[in-house]
Amino acid sequence: MYLHIGENVSIISSDIIGIFDIDKTTTTGETRNFLSHSEQNGTSVTISEDMPKSFIVVSDGKDIINHQIYISPISASTLKQRVQKGF
Repeated sequence: MYLHIGENVSIISSDIIGIFDIDKTTTTGETRNFLSHSEQNGTSVTISEDMPKSFIVVSDGKDIINHQIYISPISASTLKQRVQKGF
């Protein structure tokens, strides 16, 4: 099953490691460093020019170490509801 995360981007829901609220999770330096490191390594993708509200960590389907981060304009709570409903 796929999860639409904004613009024309959908991801395989079974590959999702976590969906995180940007405002709540970037209050610590660790999360900011994680996102900054991912951006520098080319493993993060900002999918819209709109204000980011969440980020989604996705595995490559093989292991958790190889991951991709999607920065989305859709709230974490909305994405969570979509996953639970199967959209």
